[in-house]
Amino acid sequence: MRCCLGVPIRGTNRYRRCPWIHYRQFCSKLIAMPLDSDRLRVVLVGTRNPLNIGAAARAMSNFGFLRLRVVNPYQVAFREARSAVAAAPLLAAAEEFSTVAEAVADCALVVGTTAVQHRELQHALRPLERGARIIRKELAASRVALLFGSEKTGLSNDDLSHCHWLMHIPTRKQHLSMNLGQAVAVCLYELARGTKKSAAKEKTEKRAKAAEIERISTVLLESLHQSGYVKSDAVATTEERVRRMVRRLELSSEDAELWTGMLRQILWKVRR
Repeated sequence: MRCCLGVPIRGTNRYRRCPWIHYRQFCSKLIAMPLDSDRLRVVLVGTRNPLNIGAAARAMSNFGFLRLRVVNPYQVAFREARSAVAAAPLLAAAEEFSTVAEAVADCALVVGTTAVQHRELQHALRPLERGARIIRKELAASRVALLFGSEKTGLSNDDLSHCHWLMHIPTRKQHLSMNLGQAVAVCLYELARGTKKSAAKEKTEKRAKAAEIERISTVLLESLHQSGYVKSDAVATTEERVRRMVRRLELSSEDAELWTGMLRQILWKVRR
C-alpha cells in the first residue's frame, strides 16, 4: 500500500487512503520537504486540457510544492483528471480564481513563464537557472506565484502585466514550446534541487504583495484618466505599460503604502 505521494504505508487501515486531512501531517514524516516550498503558488491560467492540469499536479507532488491555483480552467472537471497519479488530494485542494489579479494578490513576487517564440516582450527575461535562484531567495520570506499560460497561446499581455519578470526554459530554437506538465516539472525540479543544503537567510525588506502593487496601479491609472493623460484609443496599452512599470520598481510593503497615500492625495486634488 502506498500513500498519495507514492510512499509505502505500513500499519492499520487508518491511513489506507491517505486522505487530505492526514496528507501533510503523515506524509511529511516520511519525506523531506524544503521548508519554504509551502510559500510557492503554482498558477495555471486558462488551461484547456484537464489532463495537463493533472500532470502539473503530479509534478508538484513529486517535488513537494502543494499549492495549486487555477484561473478560468477550460474544463471544470479538472479535479478528476486521471493524469494526477498519486496527487488527487493536491488537485482536490486547488483554488479557483476568475482573474490573475485575484490569484496572485497575496504574493510578493509574481513570475511568468514563456517560450519566447516570436512575441516582443516588455519584461526582463531570465533563464530558468538564474530565475530559480531569485525565487528560492524570495521564498525565504514571502509568497511567490509562478504563472503558466494555456497550452495554445501561453500567457496573454494582460496576464504578463501582473508579473515582475519572466522566466524561460532553454529549449532548442526548432522546438521552443513544452507540454504544460513537463514545463511545470522542469521549473519545480530546478527550484527543488537548490534547497537540499540550508543556507543562512539574508535579512531583506518585506516586499509589497501583488494586491498592494495593484492598488498603486489602480490609483495611478485613475489619476492619469482624470488628468487626461490616457487617450481613448490606447487605454489597454497604457494600463499594461503602467502595471509593468510599477512592478519594475520592486517596492517594499512600507514604500507601497507611502506611494498609495501620495497618489490618492494627488487624485483628490485633481478631482477638486
